[in-house]
Amino acid sequence: MQTKKKNSHWRAHAVLLVVLVAMIYPMVWLVGASFKPENQIFSTMNPLPLAFTIGNYVNGWTATGTSFTVYLSNSLTVSLVTVVANVASCSVAAYAFARLDFAFRKFWFGVMLGTMMLPFQATLIPQYAIFYQLNWINTFLPLVVPYLLAYDAFFIFLMVQFIRGIPRELDEAAELDGAGHVRVFFSVILPLLKPALLTTTILTFIWTFNDFLRQLVYLSDHSRYTAPLGLNAFVDRASGSSYGGMLAMSVVTLVPTVAVFLISQRRLVEGVATTGIK
Repeated sequence: MQTKKKNSHWRAHAVLLVVLVAMIYPMVWLVGASFKPENQIFSTMNPLPLAFTIGNYVNGWTATGTSFTVYLSNSLTVSLVTVVANVASCSVAAYAFARLDFAFRKFWFGVMLGTMMLPFQATLIPQYAIFYQLNWINTFLPLVVPYLLAYDAFFIFLMVQFIRGIPRELDEAAELDGAGHVRVFFSVILPLLKPALLTTTILTFIWTFNDFLRQLVYLSDHSRYTAPLGLNAFVDRASGSSYGGMLAMSVVTLVPTVAVFLISQRRLVEGVATTGIK
């Protein structure tokens, strides 16, 4: 029996190893190819460069006519502001749904959950029309302002589930000491909401930094392009003659989100896991 169990474990590990290699090979190839000379990129399946060069990064940084530093700084600005706006607005909305008693609360909560089923394309034209009337096109405002209004129902639902797991006795004890809803939220709920807040922060940053369609719709000036749009512009202008530069800038674009995920993956898993605990 023990021999059979050991053999099954070995087979399982072998299968997992094959799957792991298949999953990480494209990433390894991308990084390796970004350091290869132009004539060696597609000449072999070997992901490791035979001749190492950083010329792809040097040439690719300004290949679109605009420094990639501009694109990265725009992405970081939009992502960080969106994170702050989303965490603040969603936490307040979640507290209202989880703790406050107002008319038609369950109805409005259901409506909010229903918005999660709407594809982005269904609301794209109405939103664009509104932002066009406000003269916000080709600015960062359409990418940030909606998150100030608790735009993302997923994170509201995530926080509502977490707050419902916090004993109401804590709220009642604070109210006996004369605390109102604002004081209860900031002094009792918010400190205990940290795992859900961290999850919201991490996912919002990654999703916003990697967002392409919304930024493509609202931004048209190269000086306001974010990293995904800058990479797309690089492909359009330079990929025909410089695949090395395109791959190098792809690696640069991946670095922030991969770094955030690797640093915070434990917190992310803990936040998602504790959200469902009652």
